[in-house]
Amino acid sequence: MRQLMGVVSDRGSRYAVSGGEVTDNAGIEDFLKTLKRKKKFARATHNSWAAVLSEGTSFRADDGETGASILILQMLERSALSNHIVVVTRWYGGKHLGGDRFRHVQACVRAYLADLPV
Repeated sequence: MRQLMGVVSDRGSRYAVSGGEVTDNAGIEDFLKTLKRKKKFARATHNSWAAVLSEGTSFRADDGETGASILILQMLERSALSNHIVVVTRWYGGKHLGGDRFRHVQACVRAYLADLPV
């Protein structure tokens, strides 16, 4: 599991991004369970994620952050990354971010993709 903490901080909200290889739906479930074993992530306001498997199948979930998972999925598809899951975690800081939250999700996914080994 690869994790980048403190990728974005805005008006009290903090963002992190995690990801790793998955090959099937069971792998996705295992990844999410492993992530949420850490109390910090289990208590997060949102753990939005998307995964693309090698056969072109995709899965995603917003976890209350409406629209976040489709953005993550689009970025994964554009990067041609398959058999992979990316989770953007947000700890809500008490102030609504409006459309800025989408820019923050994008920044997290970009940072994750840039951190992958070539």
